[in-house]
Amino acid sequence: MQRRQFITAAAGFLTLAAGGQAAARGAMPQTGQDAAAARAYHSNRRYVATSFGDIAYVERGAGQVALFLHGFPLNSFQWRGALEWLSPYRRCIAPDSMGLGFTRVAEGQGVTPADQVEMLATFLDKLGIATVDLVANDSGGAVAQLFVLRHPRRVRTLLLTNCDVEPDSPPPALAPVVAMAREGTYPDQWLVPWFNDHRLARSPQGFGGMCFSDPTQPTDAAIEMYFGPLIATPARKALVNAYTLGLDPNPLAGIEAALRQCKVPTRIVWGMADDIFSKDSPDYLDAVMPNSRGVRRLPKAKLFWPEEYPDVVAEEARKLWGV
Repeated sequence: MQRRQFITAAAGFLTLAAGGQAAARGAMPQTGQDAAAARAYHSNRRYVATSFGDIAYVERGAGQVALFLHGFPLNSFQWRGALEWLSPYRRCIAPDSMGLGFTRVAEGQGVTPADQVEMLATFLDKLGIATVDLVANDSGGAVAQLFVLRHPRRVRTLLLTNCDVEPDSPPPALAPVVAMAREGTYPDQWLVPWFNDHRLARSPQGFGGMCFSDPTQPTDAAIEMYFGPLIATPARKALVNAYTLGLDPNPLAGIEAALRQCKVPTRIVWGMADDIFSKDSPDYLDAVMPNSRGVRRLPKAKLFWPEEYPDVVAEEARKLWGV
């Protein structure tokens, strides 16, 4: 690598680290640091060319791989704080799902949870990665459950946060979103207004009020990072609608019997102030997964708590990994 290229790359990773360190201290993401972290993410984003499309991802650290699966309608930026905490212990890789974030989906490619599973298997093959520790949130948790059943030998451990489970997928709260997606209007009705008015996005009626516990979240940078690519073109809006429709009917229907045979060590951490998913779901997972390491409940946390409390993700992951 040429000297100038090395300096540029190093500066980018230092900026990414600085953005993550604010979260790593347990503080909520702050506007200034998050803006720097977003710039670093753009600078350090990589792509893997596959038959599914060009899969966008970021990575930090070295050694055994931890794979982070984000929620809907987020992207890998959700895990910026967790990557900072955990990169000393794992090679942390966070891809963008097909239909979300900055992944460039091949024309005609499906974006259902089942499609995401096979994309991830191919993605890991392309990177020469045999096994991973899976960390997942929201719809990423549905993908994680399907992945561990279809590729059980590729998963060392599974850390699940608030997400779909077979009896609650899609959750009733998602019904209005699915209805808009069927009409082809979900991005225009919700994401465009939130992108244009960040205060609205953070309001009790907005994305922030629905999914975050702190009224200052998500930051301006996070809103732009999440929604910007999804509303950029009519084709991207169509992919967002397609992703939504992939969540209904239930993509987890019929998996309970197989989950009861799953031997992967599993830890469940649940935000109990979540109004999207059922508060019974963590106990359901704990009962179904035979190698469950139990449930931790976060009384004030909502759906996207891993973004707000990356220190908790790191604490639980390290215990599960034994590092």
